[in-house]
Amino acid sequence: MSHFFALFSRMKHMDRWALMRNVSRENLSTHSLDVAAVAHALAVIGNRRLGKAYDPDFAAALGIYHDMPEILTGDLPTPVKYYNDEIRSSYAKIEQAAEEALLNALPEDLRDDFLPLLKPDTTRPEYKLMKAADKISALIKCVEERNGGNREFSHAEEATREAIRALGCEEANIFLDEFLGGYEMVLDTILK
Repeated sequence: MSHFFALFSRMKHMDRWALMRNVSRENLSTHSLDVAAVAHALAVIGNRRLGKAYDPDFAAALGIYHDMPEILTGDLPTPVKYYNDEIRSSYAKIEQAAEEALLNALPEDLRDDFLPLLKPDTTRPEYKLMKAADKISALIKCVEERNGGNREFSHAEEATREAIRALGCEEANIFLDEFLGGYEMVLDTILK
């Protein structure tokens, strides 16, 4: 018997942004869906507008599974995770152990299919798009919190926006320019 998808379903119980007051709680499931959708969009943008040859489905799948190890490790807040090299290195080892545990929770004949999703090749262009999508998802959360009257996310919004622009990812910049503004709008305005 495999417990992999029972573990996967627990992502909905893992809250993000633990160090900050939230107007709207966000869990790993919600975040992962957002990352998957944005990563897919970035790949499509790259293919259609920039002549790239991304695999949008793989980019989306990376987004779905990218934070699954946090079921076992918890969501260590970014300021803590990257506080210094020693903590960063130690946490990387913990994440690797979690990835191995998740792979081992799969039936042996399926492990090779999930390996590229749980232990991705960080040199693949779709991985880089997924990482950009992860930052875009964080920026969207910041915008939503600000729109809800929460100033707690204002510094994170500014820093995240700068981090996305610093990636030099043309697809991410196109997404910000063309789609981010919609997150500032209310539903009635969006639908008109």
